[in-house]
Amino acid sequence: MQTSEFVFLLLTIFILAAVIFGLWLRRSSLPCPAWLAWMVELDNPFFRNNRASEIIRRLKIEPGMRVLDFGCGPGRLTIPLARQVAPNGEVTAFDIQPAMLARVQANAHSAGLTNIRLVQGAAGEGKLERAAYDRVLLVTVLGEIPDQKTALREIFDSLKPGGLLSVTEVIADPHFQRRERVRQLAAEVGFVEAAFFGNPVSYTLHLQRPITA
Repeated sequence: MQTSEFVFLLLTIFILAAVIFGLWLRRSSLPCPAWLAWMVELDNPFFRNNRASEIIRRLKIEPGMRVLDFGCGPGRLTIPLARQVAPNGEVTAFDIQPAMLARVQANAHSAGLTNIRLVQGAAGEGKLERAAYDRVLLVTVLGEIPDQKTALREIFDSLKPGGLLSVTEVIADPHFQRRERVRQLAAEVGFVEAAFFGNPVSYTLHLQRPITA
């Protein structure tokens, strides 16, 4: 077998495995397994809207803020967020998988960051502080949560009045959520839409907890 044929065969196997894995994930609400953390640590080159720098820039993160990275995974956003809020701000890295949080901790140590708080848990377990955060991020995570309305209500309560929830979705994610569904669920728990970036298949939606009830 020639080298080019071997490379083509490997590529074909990889694509088929990715498609099968994606179809399996679509039928479940499981998060990305920790052994695939390396896949979600890097920005997807095809979706600018999903790049960590873009998501953070649009949220106008300032030093001293408290930020919650909900479903943080290996910390693709946690690490740059912690740099942005330093020296007096704090980022809470929240994830259901201890292995993902261990990776965040290792990455934080390598970056010399000490302003990241790790919380292991799932949506609805009451582990989030109330009225504590200036910003909350849900980046390709909402579709992995079985009870989305309960999760959004818990996030709403965890935000300070006037605080923002940033929801990012891309069509390549097996658990992609349409904008209209996210807007409807968010409105039911009290959020108001503050901004929209992108397009129907790759977008970021900013939702605000009103300053007054």
